[in-house]
Amino acid sequence: MLKTIPGLPLLLIFGFVLSADAQKTDSTKVDTSQLNKYRIDPPKNSLPVIYQPVQLNKQFVPVDMLNYKISYWHKSIIFGLNFSQAAFTGNYSAGGVSAIALGSNFDFKAEYNKKPKDFTTELNLLYGISKNQGEGARKTNDRIFFDNKVASQLSKKWYFFGSLTFESQFTAGYNYLNPDGANAQNQYLISNFMAPGYLTESLGFEYKPNKWFDLRLGTGTARQTFVLDTTIYRNQPGNYGVPIDHTFYNQLAVQVVAGIDKDLTKTMHLNVRYALFVPYIQPLAYTSHRIDAILTAKVTRLVAFTVNGTFLYDKSTSTSIQGTEGIALGVIYKFP
Repeated sequence: MLKTIPGLPLLLIFGFVLSADAQKTDSTKVDTSQLNKYRIDPPKNSLPVIYQPVQLNKQFVPVDMLNYKISYWHKSIIFGLNFSQAAFTGNYSAGGVSAIALGSNFDFKAEYNKKPKDFTTELNLLYGISKNQGEGARKTNDRIFFDNKVASQLSKKWYFFGSLTFESQFTAGYNYLNPDGANAQNQYLISNFMAPGYLTESLGFEYKPNKWFDLRLGTGTARQTFVLDTTIYRNQPGNYGVPIDHTFYNQLAVQVVAGIDKDLTKTMHLNVRYALFVPYIQPLAYTSHRIDAILTAKVTRLVAFTVNGTFLYDKSTSTSIQGTEGIALGVIYKFP
């Protein structure tokens, strides 16, 4: 019992020492909030900054009115000229006949388009001639085509239209063959200017889904056929549907006309026109079909390769299909 009592003061002394060390450790903690008084801010910009409010004032600037005009007309002109020539001496061993040929075409088209009005006029002229040694000059192509159309838009793709079309040829046409196909000693006159000539008036509806295709449905169509030369029937018994000794014949019909006028490539253009004519008071056998096609391929800016063809079935002129075709390389000019 007496041995444990002296150890108590030692424990008290040891605890007091530990408490004093703890208080000393707490007294060494630093108050970080007091460090702010030692903070040094960076110096401010020495240059003065002056702020001024923005003021907007109206100013009138004189401007002249621009003299712009809107044109609703679109026009184009195409003129082509083809020439070929061949010559042989009289003793040329391979044989041959000297010949010269000239062909030309003129195509004018103008369109006025201001919705809902649309007006289109097109003039197409073709003429070609050739001459072989020992023979007279003979035609290789001959056509006058003049078409005018006025339309009013009914919807996005449909129009109501009225058209007037004239067709004929420039000069006299002859048949140089006998009925058996052999060369004839004399030429026979079978056509001429206004013999025949056609004037067609049509009313109906037009379908035009885009710029390069149109389809006309002429439910009310009248066509006048002219044969002003009353002697042609001697070599052309059908007289183009006009009664003999008459110069005029009128027909009422349904007409369908489809046209394609499209650039296939940058240098190639296709123009096709198909016309179907169904007369009201004649049998269906007298329905006529006509296709005119021209394919033009530019070689250079002024030189072009042209292929044209016409296919026709008209019982009033012939009981079989008629056709013509031509290939030419020549100068062609388009404006604009």
